[in-house]
Amino acid sequence: MTASPAPGVRLRIVLAPGIGIGPGKAELLAGIHETGSIAAAGRRIGMSYKRAWLLTAALNSHFPKPLIEATKGGRSGGGARLTALGEEVLAAYRDAQRLTDDAVSPVLSRMRSLQTGKSPRKSR
Repeated sequence: MTASPAPGVRLRIVLAPGIGIGPGKAELLAGIHETGSIAAAGRRIGMSYKRAWLLTAALNSHFPKPLIEATKGGRSGGGARLTALGEEVLAAYRDAQRLTDDAVSPVLSRMRSLQTGKSPRKSR
């Protein structure tokens, strides 16, 4: 994972007790989509190979159908891809993140002003 998150809001959607999706799983899904590899996706976000595989297994077990399909290595090498459901879950998370960012933006600006000692703007 990245060492220090950028200023802003980090969304975690809890679907049931112990079952959720947040920035780490969303980044992993996006990385798999972009690289075609669980290992490469994990490396991109500073996640160990084992952790990336464990999160992949968890994501697949929390939905009625897999989000990620992996093929075993061999002469031609392995790979991974998001299923249609995986792409839909990632898109839904990104939509929720966008809505959250828009909704919280005025409050975040106010808190930044308070942190820097500048005159805060009031939010609703």
